[in-house]
Amino acid sequence: MRRSHRSAQLAALVLVGLTAFPGSQASALAAGPGDTTVAAAAAEDRVLRVYNNNIENLVRNNADGTCTRISGPDHLTSMLVDDSGRTGTADVVAPDILIVQQVRGTGQAEAYADQLSAKFGYPAGTYGAIVAWSDPEPWGSTHKCSSQALGDLKKKQTNGIIWNTRRLSLAAGDISKYWSAGWLKPGTAYQGGAGCTLYKPPNSDPDTTDYHKWKRTSAIAARFTVKATGTTVFAATMHLPQENRQNACAGDGYTGIADTGIHIGADATSLMNASTIRIVGIDANRTGIASSTLSGFGMTGYGSKATSGSSKIDYLFVKGGVQPSPVDHTVSGTKSNHLALYSFINY
Repeated sequence: MRRSHRSAQLAALVLVGLTAFPGSQASALAAGPGDTTVAAAAAEDRVLRVYNNNIENLVRNNADGTCTRISGPDHLTSMLVDDSGRTGTADVVAPDILIVQQVRGTGQAEAYADQLSAKFGYPAGTYGAIVAWSDPEPWGSTHKCSSQALGDLKKKQTNGIIWNTRRLSLAAGDISKYWSAGWLKPGTAYQGGAGCTLYKPPNSDPDTTDYHKWKRTSAIAARFTVKATGTTVFAATMHLPQENRQNACAGDGYTGIADTGIHIGADATSLMNASTIRIVGIDANRTGIASSTLSGFGMTGYGSKATSGSSKIDYLFVKGGVQPSPVDHTVSGTKSNHLALYSFINY
């Protein structure tokens, strides 16, 4: 833990959490102390508010080749909605879970979580964060930014989950190990999926510039518990490689669930099977993924609008009592190259 203002209790749980991931760089920012008043209020508010977004390292690519840096508070304001699907109103309620792709690591995830805390008047540390890789190595060059300084901000990429510790608890043993996406290595014949491998060494990008690119696709999951009711909530974040758009791959010789490139790691599957509410957020880099794709796990996809330009490549699957959305669960003004998806889940 890098912050002196975090309590000893938080630091102790982080230490335990880190030991649960031999060989990986998973990082946990753990739950704060309970509050009986908050728990009572949560019991009355039986709605879990969940969002999914590829935040693009909070650097937005523009059509003219320039890039724009987005502040955490501005991004949050553009994404969080009220019950009518409107952003920026007084009726926007503090979210419970943010599933994010493309953060720089623990540092950016924690800073973003603290900005979310401040937005709703909570002290720093109210929102916790876990990431697949705490400090991933940089890859790439300009990342399609005419300003190299902004491109550099996109060179470190991992995926994470941010949660509201006022309402949800997380035990160290309820965080999965990371799991790798699949891909078709360039120059390899697809052969109906026979050419697919896991996207990690030795089957990763061979060139020096992109050697560590595979880490952007490492997934992670966790099982939370609603403090007021004991309801268990599974959440997973995934980011599949660009190659998945043309050739679905999820592992060695495997095209994924329903030939989509999606798969859920063994560790994560165990947590999912032990959870009442289940949520999976994905930047799949693939169009045409059906809302029924994860129905075998009891989940349904929500939101059918395009999320990246004219394409829908981002998906949010949920098992739970999802409320209807007047904006098709898709937030049109999200300040990212990807539109956010959301679900408000009754429990």
